[in-house]
Amino acid sequence: MKRLISLVCGLFCVLCIFAQAQNVTSKDKVNDFNTPMHLMKPEYKTPYGVATPEEVKGVIDRVLTFLDTATPYKVINKETQAQITDFRKIDKNSVLEKGTFRLASYEWGVTYAGMLLAAQTTGDARYSKYVSDRFNFLATVAPYFEKLRKEGIVEPQIRQVIHPEALDDAGAMCSAMIKAQNDGLKCNSRAMIDNYIDFVMNKEYRLADGTFARKRPMYNSVWLDDMFMAIPAIANMGKLTGDKKYYDEAVKQVLQFADRMFIKEKGLYRHGWVEGMSEHPAFHWGRANGWAILTKVEVLDALPENYPGRDKILELLRAHIRGLAACQSGEGFWHQLLDRNDSYLETSATAIYTYCIAHAINKGWIDPLAYGPVAMLGWHAVESKVNQAGEVEGTCVGTGMGFDPAYYYYRPVHKYAAHGYGPVILAGGEMIRLLKTTYPKMNDSAVQFYRKQQKTDKPIFAEE
Repeated sequence: MKRLISLVCGLFCVLCIFAQAQNVTSKDKVNDFNTPMHLMKPEYKTPYGVATPEEVKGVIDRVLTFLDTATPYKVINKETQAQITDFRKIDKNSVLEKGTFRLASYEWGVTYAGMLLAAQTTGDARYSKYVSDRFNFLATVAPYFEKLRKEGIVEPQIRQVIHPEALDDAGAMCSAMIKAQNDGLKCNSRAMIDNYIDFVMNKEYRLADGTFARKRPMYNSVWLDDMFMAIPAIANMGKLTGDKKYYDEAVKQVLQFADRMFIKEKGLYRHGWVEGMSEHPAFHWGRANGWAILTKVEVLDALPENYPGRDKILELLRAHIRGLAACQSGEGFWHQLLDRNDSYLETSATAIYTYCIAHAINKGWIDPLAYGPVAMLGWHAVESKVNQAGEVEGTCVGTGMGFDPAYYYYRPVHKYAAHGYGPVILAGGEMIRLLKTTYPKMNDSAVQFYRKQQKTDKPIFAEE
């Protein structure tokens, strides 16, 4: 009803403008005396205004419908394509059916986490069912494929689950499975969780001080991406087990990454840091900064209040949000290289920032009056990239580490880049919570957030 009243008021204003314009003779010019120009409608490139929870859910429902079909969970015979339902019959010719996306990639770890959040904020059980169906499937078939792996027969999709070889294989999936278990989903995933966390904690390569690192593209390279590929799983393992060693490790990793990679003057992270370099170039890649802010949010959620180091991570989060908010474009998106406005506008990073800023507001970590409009504008940008089929457009494909701008400027975008889907669902799920717990309203044509509900329907008003 309130939305209808607002629409009627808006229409009335437009009619008033039209009526006044009609009273201006053809010889008169439109000017400040004969036309209320402040009520003229801007020509926004992306939607602008206050969304409703129902509108947001409609967007992520399209994504869910698409993904439920695009990610089948079946074992088939690779020669006959026949489905295998008796998993005892899994043999060398058995493979997971190929969908549009892989079931156990780090991108899909984010997607599962997004589904769990959406289930909480919407109350729609289809989201949690998506997760439990696929986690139970993976847990059931994994032992059969592990037996084949020991015989030298490797099924590529399930290999990441049973024998992780990189943080990309392990951390995001592990974190999502822990969240599912903490949410009470019956997924039989504890064996997979333990296998993943063993790799992250004990087998991944590190620098001398324990910071996660890689041997590519140069020896002892620190990738900002690896904050997310490892640290949330560690922090959430602490929450699952109560063992402080996980909390301590998570805090240490966040702070050691920041020491090398956070540029305080800009409030942004560099993408890569190489131990052997005398200079450390700072390319502020959008999605890597997304992984960094998402990591801080995840760790803050997992750590007990007043845990040693938590205050430092919270200050890092606030500084990062200030830096990111300063880089948001007029269209609501963030750029591929955050501080280079001639680089393209990118969807996955925009969705991650929208989620994290909305989540930080909902947790009381940042001021809704200052950052609520940033999140709302970000959401409108994100929703404009979800097409009617539920596909997410405008997402940068997988990206390594570069030390020249052209590398980042010309990375392709594709609607089947898996990195976009989880962040969009996360953003939508958290925006629904934000819209249910805060009081956004249009005032003088601008989105404003208020600490209490404003009952007026005037287009311009003083706070009540």
